[in-house]
Amino acid sequence: MGVCDIEATEAIKAVKAGRFSPLYVVYGKDRYRIEQFVELLKNRMFTAEDQHMGIVKFDTQETSLEEIVVEADSAPFFVEKKLIIVKDSSIFSASVGKDNAKLEHRPETLLSYIEHPLESTVMVFIVYAEKLDERKKLVKSLKDRKVLVHFPELDHIQLIQWLRKKAGEQGREISPDAAELLIRRIGMSMQQLSQELDKLCLHVGDKGEITVALVDQLIAVTIEEDVFALVDAIVNIKLNEALAIYKELLVRKEEPIKLIALIVRQIRMMLQIKELEESQYSPKQIAGMIGAHPYAVKLAAEKATSYPKKRLAELLSSLADLDYSMKSGRVEKALGLELFILSLGSSYTLSFHRKMS
Repeated sequence: MGVCDIEATEAIKAVKAGRFSPLYVVYGKDRYRIEQFVELLKNRMFTAEDQHMGIVKFDTQETSLEEIVVEADSAPFFVEKKLIIVKDSSIFSASVGKDNAKLEHRPETLLSYIEHPLESTVMVFIVYAEKLDERKKLVKSLKDRKVLVHFPELDHIQLIQWLRKKAGEQGREISPDAAELLIRRIGMSMQQLSQELDKLCLHVGDKGEITVALVDQLIAVTIEEDVFALVDAIVNIKLNEALAIYKELLVRKEEPIKLIALIVRQIRMMLQIKELEESQYSPKQIAGMIGAHPYAVKLAAEKATSYPKKRLAELLSSLADLDYSMKSGRVEKALGLELFILSLGSSYTLSFHRKMS
């Protein structure tokens, strides 16, 4: 969070109380909470009938900042207030896309406008990036005005707290373990978690409790969860368990080459985590360095603890050979992965290479 960013909770609280800033720059990787904040602005500023008259949308790849400011500085028609929603990938973001050169933006027009904004206008810029470009004069100037609202991805503990709070708002309860399993099954997408939680709340009824058993019963196991279990069985040479999981995945029509890619990704992540942990990097730093969600890093780190780096590196090398053999037609795809699993029982690398030759 920047030095003078508004806390997201503070901004939400003010909007709920009917206190609006003339300008918001909302940014971060948490698209769900950003979209929820914009929806909150819409619903607090207008009735459902008035939204189509009071809301104007722009995209900085298609409209210049100067035109947007002209709209902001004009009075609304037939409604008391105007909400201008601007999707931005060129004015505030640190990463500039190749299409952003189509238009020339003049940041000074926004700086000039914000000195004397129209009271009836609320302008919100949406930036789907974890950081703003603080080298830009516009960003530096707005930091002091407390209009930058950061929505970072929630960590694992925060996601569990959010799920429990959301269930509570609907008059239901979800245990921490049930919330944990829901995250494992669904992933870290708050949009998907929200949808599945709503279904579970509907199932248990008013004052109902969402338990681990209920989540296990109603929320399907994902391929990622099965691959996690498969990797665990492979590294620990639990052949019967690994074969059973693999055959179940084949029954579900999962492609062997896709499965190898997922297995490799998981093992590579564990190997990267072990190497970075040796260099004393924190879990949060590791997540940023390998481009993964902190919760995914947490799960992989827990698994990686028991596995020697040499073992993981050998598995990656053998899987690379298997992937090549499959794609070049030297071995039938479904049989290839099964032979690989069977070869793990005794000096797996040497045995596996003999079967492939």
